[in-house]
Amino acid sequence: MSLVSVHNEWDPLEEVVIGTALGARVPVADRSLLTVEYTAHTASPGHAGEPRCSGRPGPAVARGRPGVLPGPYPDRVLKETEAELEELCEELRGLGVTVRRPRARDRAAPGRTSDCASDGYHDLCPRDGLLTVGDTVIETPMALRARFLEPFAYRELLTEYLTSGSRWISAPKPRLADAMYDPGAPPGERLRELEPVFDAANVLRLGTDLLYLVSDSGNALGARWLQSALGGAYTVHPCHGLSASPHLDSTLVPLRPGLVLVDPSRVSDDTLPAVLRSWERIECPEPVGLGHPGEALHSSPWTGMSLLVVRPGLVVADGRQRELMRVLERHGVDVLPLRLTHARMLGGGFHGVALDVRRTGVLETYRF
Repeated sequence: MSLVSVHNEWDPLEEVVIGTALGARVPVADRSLLTVEYTAHTASPGHAGEPRCSGRPGPAVARGRPGVLPGPYPDRVLKETEAELEELCEELRGLGVTVRRPRARDRAAPGRTSDCASDGYHDLCPRDGLLTVGDTVIETPMALRARFLEPFAYRELLTEYLTSGSRWISAPKPRLADAMYDPGAPPGERLRELEPVFDAANVLRLGTDLLYLVSDSGNALGARWLQSALGGAYTVHPCHGLSASPHLDSTLVPLRPGLVLVDPSRVSDDTLPAVLRSWERIECPEPVGLGHPGEALHSSPWTGMSLLVVRPGLVVADGRQRELMRVLERHGVDVLPLRLTHARMLGGGFHGVALDVRRTGVLETYRF
């Protein structure tokens, strides 16, 4: 029996992989980082087109994240985050969920191809490099060179899933040459269509329909490859103009069939994907900005709406997002309040740090 079985974002969770902050480091800035994350464009917080990195890069951007030199993240940040991740693991285990973790590895080890080279990043967000659809795990062709070797952190787990009867495939390994990136293009259009490139977190699963965000971390060619890999049982819906932010989980959160949480600054009647237009929308209140003063922030406050749905009617959210919790509870959704204090610095909310491997349920179509 395949250990991998996931058809949507909300069926009751049975097994999950939770990432780790141990060894996380700031990579040396290269053309991919300058294109996807260290943009020189600014926008008002919470508005469409907001860059993933908050603020205009200063002189340090040539060496690393604005205000942060390349190398290990502050020890305090990593220890606090790892403790919060372990609390998440314990809470999920208490709910009967099997929790798996990646193996330790040297994230400073450089990776090199004939076209590019980079040092490492982190293994905090398995949601970005691995996509589970049905009984299949897909290694995705991520946009950042610093993440090229990241799937190796999960190699033993992937082998175990394969031997259980799951499918394990990999998208074509991207070259990620300089020509792939256009840092001067408008937000959301900085990846050229030279080869399939996308992060798994560009995708949300709605049964037979998959939403795919075309953005600075996923090009249209990536959506075409994904459709070809999944075949006729699924329809991949490329979403253009919805958000320039790299990932979809800070813009849309399907909570249960017919109910979706949306970022109202990005989602309107015009930009909402057609398959969701009959669903009830909950507008997310503007999230509380988390982190410590002086931290170089990696993502916008809307990381606060990156929720992990444990089952219909129960989600994991940051307990400091109290207005969001009240809104969810008014719609019959209970919240398990935990913390990811440095989510904006490290670039991963509760949805990002958790890869759902198995949920109960069967493949259905949810068009109302």
